[in-house]
Amino acid sequence: MRGDSDESWFETHNFLGSQHDKHERRTWMVVGLTAVTMVVEITAGSWFNSMALLADGWHMATHAGAMGLSALAYRFARRHARNPRFTFGTGKVGDLAAYSSGIILAVAAVVIGWESLQRLAQPLPIAFDEAILVAVLGLAVNIASAAMLWTRHGHHHNHERDHAQDHGHHHAHHADHNIRAAFMHVVADALTSVLAILALAGGRWLGVVWLDPVMGLVGAGVILHWSIGLMRDTGGILLDMEAGGDLAARIRTDIESRDGDRVADLHVWRVGPGHFAAIVAIVTRRATDAAELKLALKERYPLAHLTVEVLANAPRRDDDSALRGT
Repeated sequence: MRGDSDESWFETHNFLGSQHDKHERRTWMVVGLTAVTMVVEITAGSWFNSMALLADGWHMATHAGAMGLSALAYRFARRHARNPRFTFGTGKVGDLAAYSSGIILAVAAVVIGWESLQRLAQPLPIAFDEAILVAVLGLAVNIASAAMLWTRHGHHHNHERDHAQDHGHHHAHHADHNIRAAFMHVVADALTSVLAILALAGGRWLGVVWLDPVMGLVGAGVILHWSIGLMRDTGGILLDMEAGGDLAARIRTDIESRDGDRVADLHVWRVGPGHFAAIVAIVTRRATDAAELKLALKERYPLAHLTVEVLANAPRRDDDSALRGT
């Protein structure tokens, strides 16, 4: 029998992603690379009078700041992973940073769209050859940065048991949204670089100067779409919306498949990348040990934190626990 000092009795609440440290290192590397490229593009855009390069440079500046936020979130989450003030650990710090990055992406999209409209109304002469060269350099940096950050959005296919248990779940439930946000910032930078190159090339060889602001508007629309998706996914996690795809439904079905057992209350939510918590209360007339039921559920489902309550009778008041139909 375990003694009172046995630490296996206690929950650690450490719900960081399995690749947390690697993602942190790569994010810091990309922040430095993006910052250097940003300075080059802004300087070159001012020198060569290229609004396309200036817009791309300032766009990279907002993304460097957002990715810096992602990197700081990794560091904060790691340092405070065992801080008891965080009731369910710091696994959601990355989601908070990702949500903030989504807001920054949306603001950047609006600014790019506005600047594009202004350039459409008042086109400026551009030093095309020099601007194209710098834009190609920026694209190369973005591609290298994206390669460093690409990670299947944190879905760990190497854990066969977890994959089998979570089959059919949407990848967003298992994703490290912080690295996803950094990756999206880099891809958005690459998109603006491609559009800048196309616009500059069209102006240089075809004389279609208006292509520059039109491409800017297209890029702004795509970036805004990405930002809305990122905020939707992370916002649901921050609000503790039921996560894990059909995980809650499968737990309910599993418990109620036993004759006479009913689920009185069930909550499933995400506490970190690939980590889920659950609270379940069952009504049963059979002799049921809560500890045994907890162990059985944790063996079947990817639950990092689980609280089980066994009730002999159904709650008498609606505000105690709402019995939901099967």
